[in-house]
Amino acid sequence: MDLQLKDKVIIVTGGAKGIGEGIVRVLAKEGAIPVIIGRNEADNLKVADDIAANGGKVFQVVAELTNPEDNAKAIAQVLEKFGRIDGLVNNAGVNDGVSLTSGSYEKFIESLHKNIVHYYLMAHHALPSLIKSKGAIVNIGSKVADTGQGGTSAYAAANGGRNALTREWAVELLPHGIRVNSVIVSECYTPLYQTWISSIPNSEEKLASIKAKIPLGNRMTTAEEIANATVFLLSEASSHTTGQLVYVDGGYVHLDRSVS
Repeated sequence: MDLQLKDKVIIVTGGAKGIGEGIVRVLAKEGAIPVIIGRNEADNLKVADDIAANGGKVFQVVAELTNPEDNAKAIAQVLEKFGRIDGLVNNAGVNDGVSLTSGSYEKFIESLHKNIVHYYLMAHHALPSLIKSKGAIVNIGSKVADTGQGGTSAYAAANGGRNALTREWAVELLPHGIRVNSVIVSECYTPLYQTWISSIPNSEEKLASIKAKIPLGNRMTTAEEIANATVFLLSEASSHTTGQLVYVDGGYVHLDRSVS
């Protein structure tokens, strides 16, 4: 299927690692021009240089997205380079474990800046260009907003916000023909997930127990599987899909665990 993404300029926040990297690589394979936005230039360039070496088009911008000014500057750099933005993937974030019992006002607000504030700011600053291109937005979300997890109040709140913004923006941007959807992740093996699982006693046993609860195949979702769904939602192949929360999770959230 031709997703009609050739030379489309698509921003991916947190595009240097994990799910973001997976999205960037699939976009490049489809002939799009992914723009990696991340805080670490070395990480950005590692992915960008590899894509370029294999004949793909790519661009990278260094930005600390918890700094509101960096969001505006990042969009400005993309427009200076290309003069257009055709899509935005809000992906950057971290499950930072700010809990109700041991958190604080400062930690809670800091986590919201890591996980939801820049979703709004990137969309806000990119919007004039997205209106011109009738582009698309995909927000990457987490099952935590649906299932809870325990010990991660701020991240859960941020993901509830991501879901709500997806529906709200889908309504607000209808007059402009801009589609807004979300891909919801449950158990996807990334470098951040590896760090988390390694911090748990008996990590191998814990990982095996998690996989056993994933109905489809008793395995983790891959970053490429998340990326494939995301890129589809960015494309004209999903031209009448908006306001949707798409769960790419092997049935983790909605299917009865007894079937596993």
